[in-house]
Amino acid sequence: MSGGVYGGDEVGAVVFDIGSFSFRAGFAGEDTPKAEIPTHVGVLDDLEAAMDVEGSGGGLPDANSITKKRYLIDTVYMKHPVKDMELSTFLKDGMIENWDIFEKVMDYVYSRSIKSESNLHPALMSEPAWMTKSKREQLSEIMFEKYNVPAFFLCKNPVLSAFANGRSTALILDSGATQTSAVPVCDGYVISQCIVKSPLAGDFVAVECKKLMEEMGIDIVAPYTIASKEVVSDGQAPKWKKKENLNVTKSFHNYMVKDVLQDFAASVVQVSDTPFDQGQTESMPTKLYEFPHGYSHDFGSERFKVCEGLFDPSFLKESGGNSMLGMGGVVASSIGMCDIDIRPSLYSSVICVGGNTLLEGFTDRLNRDLSNKTLSSMRLKVVAASSSSERRFSSWIGGSILASLGAFQQMWVSKQEYEEGGKQTVERKCP
Repeated sequence: MSGGVYGGDEVGAVVFDIGSFSFRAGFAGEDTPKAEIPTHVGVLDDLEAAMDVEGSGGGLPDANSITKKRYLIDTVYMKHPVKDMELSTFLKDGMIENWDIFEKVMDYVYSRSIKSESNLHPALMSEPAWMTKSKREQLSEIMFEKYNVPAFFLCKNPVLSAFANGRSTALILDSGATQTSAVPVCDGYVISQCIVKSPLAGDFVAVECKKLMEEMGIDIVAPYTIASKEVVSDGQAPKWKKKENLNVTKSFHNYMVKDVLQDFAASVVQVSDTPFDQGQTESMPTKLYEFPHGYSHDFGSERFKVCEGLFDPSFLKESGGNSMLGMGGVVASSIGMCDIDIRPSLYSSVICVGGNTLLEGFTDRLNRDLSNKTLSSMRLKVVAASSSSERRFSSWIGGSILASLGAFQQMWVSKQEYEEGGKQTVERKCP
C-alpha cells in the first residue's frame, strides 16, 4: 500500500491536464503548469523508416506503420510550415483516441518540460467527466507499464476545477475549444447522469468570426504565408507579398487560419450584456484590430454579433439553431436534472472555467440569463477567477493543490496495488 510514502517535499508529483486545445503539465504545489503545449501534433511520413519496411508487401502491420511516422510536437515545431505535414490531435470528445500520438506527447513532456525520469514521480492526471472505463484502464496501464510511475491517480476535470475555487459542491460550466459542458459536483463527486453538453464553444466562435470576415470581404491571411507587408488603415487595400514555394497541407493551413481567428476573438469580440440589439450596440465604442498582413479595421456592432449564438442559439441563421442550448440553458438544464435538495447549493456556486469564458462580458451575460431562468427566492452566484490563467488552467491548479495535500497521499494507486489488482484498480480507487 502507498499510505504516506509519497508525502513530503523530496519527490513531487507531476500533474497532467489534457484539454481539447492544449496539454498542461507541471509539478504539484506550484501555481501554474511548467508547460502548455498544443494538443495538435504535426505528423510526417518519415521516408527513411518507410524504406526499411517497403519490401514487406502491400498490407503493412500496425507496428510498421508506426515506425514510418515522424511527429512534430509543441508550438515551435508544429507551427513551422513543413511540406506534407498533417496536423492531427490525439483527442476525440475530450478523450484520448490516438494512443500512439498521446505517448509521443508524453515522451516529449517528460524529456523537455518535466526534465526528469517518469519513475521518480507519482502522476495525477485529469480526465473528462464522461471518460469510459476502458480508456481509464488503458491510461493507467500505459502509465504503470510504459512510464513505470510509482503511483497514479485519475481525477475528473470538474472536481479539480471545484477544488481550485475552494469548493467541494459546485456547478462547473467548462467552455473550452471544442465543447461546453455543465457538470454538477457534490461533495467532490461528479453527478454523471446530470451532465449537459453543447457544441457551442471556442471553435464555434472562430467559425462565426470567419463568416463575419467573409461578409465584410476581409481576407484572413495566416502569418506563415507573409513575406513582407505594409500597415494600411481601414478602406485601403492591404499591401503584402506572399512567400513562394509553400507546399503545406490543408490541415496545417486551416489550423494557422484558426489561430488568427482565435486571436481576433480574444482581442475584439465581446458578449452583449443583453440580447443583441443592433441599435444599442452601435452606440458602443469600436475596437481596432490589425490583421497579420497589415490591414487594420475598426469593428463596431459586429463584434457583439459574433458570439450572440453562444447565449441565444435561435440567433443563428442555420436551421436547427433552436435545438441547441445556450450557456444559460446548459446550466439550468443540468441543475434542473439534479436532486431538488442540492439545487440551491449549485445555483449559489456556478463556476466558469475554460478559455472560451474569457470572452469579454461572458460572465455578466451568463449571470443575467440565469437570473431570468431561476426563481427569485434562489440565491444565484456566478464565480469566475479574474486572472486568465486561473480560468484556463483551473483543473491543473486543482490537481496541483490536491496532489500536494498530506491527506491525499493515501489515495494514490501505488505500483504494488496495480501489480496485485491489475488495471481494474483505477476504477475502484479513482471515483
